[in-house]
This record gives sequence, structure tokens and C-alpha cells, in this order.
Amino acid sequence: MKDLEGHRQQHQNTQSNLNIQYSRTTKIVLGAVFSAIAVIFQSAGIFAGIGYALSILATLPIVLSCFISLRIGFMSYFITILLLMIVQPSELIVFPFTTGLLGISLGTAFKLWKNWLSITLFGGIALTAGIMAILYIFRFPVLGPSISQTFNIKVAIIILLFSLFYSWIWMGLSRKAAGVLFFAGVKKNFSDK
Repeated sequence: MKDLEGHRQQHQNTQSNLNIQYSRTTKIVLGAVFSAIAVIFQSAGIFAGIGYALSILATLPIVLSCFISLRIGFMSYFITILLLMIVQPSELIVFPFTTGLLGISLGTAFKLWKNWLSITLFGGIALTAGIMAILYIFRFPVLGPSISQTFNIKVAIIILLFSLFYSWIWMGLSRKAAGVLFFAGVKKNFSDK
């Protein structure tokens, strides 16, 4: 019984490490910096090859801004969308429904749950919904011209499986990046789950 109580107390202490304490001004400045970084990464897609690899990194600044606070995370998400309207309008339909949506959903999931499976599922389902919305509602060929824009269950299952795998990768990368940038307690907090 004492061991259980001690483990519970230690778990509560490590959970408190997830609340990063900054002044309101510092949070706003960090959110704006993360938004600018997300715009730079998302806009890098105009350069073929390495640009595509850099554009997927736009997820990370949004997740990291959610670690600061959910309000700052959502602010960074919407500011990134507004900046993309000015800097790179062609990325405006992709970011809110793919890299940005994954970032905001993973950041929210990190705040709500501590279990890696819940975080991965939430991010993967959100990314699947975003890709399906682009494909079937907006009829934008985000996966290339070879994918039909009429609903196909096989394509939907493949998108779901890919999104879950992609979300799992970003869950791990985000946790490591947050541990390096903000605090060492993140890695410890999730390692026993």
C-alpha cells in the first residue's frame, strides 16, 4: 500500500512537470516564434526534394507551443494559417488539415492524456479526418492525382493506418523535442507507460 501511494505521489510530481511556467508575455512571444518557424517549414515545400522533407517539420512547432499552454498552441495554429495566407497561399489548404491539425491534436492529447496509445490514436484519427476532408470535401488531390476523389473504403483504411503510424512517430519526436527544449521530466513521465 505504501509503495502504491509513493508511486502515485511520484507520478503526480512528474505530471506537474508538464506545466511549463512562463510569464504571459514570454508565452505569447514563444507562441509567435513557433508560428514563424512553422510558416518557414511549411513554406519550404516550394523547393522540391529537401523542401518536402522540411515541410513535414511544421508539425513540431505547433506541438511545442501546446506544451506551453493549449491557448498558446491554438494561437500559434491560427497565426500560422494567417501568415501562410500572406507568405505561401498555396499551402493554405494543406497546413490546417494535415501538419497543423496533427500538431494541434497531438499537443492537445499530450495535455489530456499521459498514455502513448491515446495520444497516438487521437492524433492519427484527427489526421485521417483532415486528409479525408481535403480529398473528399474540398476535392484537392493532396495524395497525388492517382488517388480518386470519390470515397473508397480501401483508400480510407490505408489513410487511417498511415495516419496512425505517422502520429506515433510524431508523438515520439515531439516528446523528445519537448524534453530537450523545455524540461527533462517529459521523457521520464511517459517512459513508465
